[in-house]
Amino acid sequence: MTHQEIVSRQKDACQKARLPFCAVLNNIRSLYNVGSIFRTADGAGLEKLWLCGITGCPPKAMITKTALGAEDVLPWEHREDAKALIRELKIQGYSIVLLEQIKESIPYQDFCPKEKICLVLGNEISGINDELLDLCDTALEIEMRGKKNSLNVSVAFGIAAYHIATILRK
Repeated sequence: MTHQEIVSRQKDACQKARLPFCAVLNNIRSLYNVGSIFRTADGAGLEKLWLCGITGCPPKAMITKTALGAEDVLPWEHREDAKALIRELKIQGYSIVLLEQIKESIPYQDFCPKEKICLVLGNEISGINDELLDLCDTALEIEMRGKKNSLNVSVAFGIAAYHIATILRK
């Protein structure tokens, strides 16, 4: 396809409603990761990103470099306290899904969302705060077969987000 055909097709896709699917980025250190998550979240059709704790917020050059404008079209909001936000989202009917390796985690491909979803991501090194674990309904993990025990947070987000978005669209 030509660039013009791709742009035209994308304009049609933007007319579709966003999914009942948001994400909480709690204490993400890298602004490049934040920008990448913005771009992926927009592409997958998420309705909103919540940036919590030390997670950087637009406008910042390193976010813009990887988001490529997604930070201007995808709704987002900063909240200092992820725990209070997640409690609010639960009251609004969101199922709270962590992307984290814990004893109770299930393989992401086995997860079948049936309602409003909030996917929670944690710090690149320390993961999701223990205080948030009690608030989750489900925890997902991505199987690792190599020597490394995890993926980059923005890559892991992309895998889980597209899996969830695909099922929510059905």
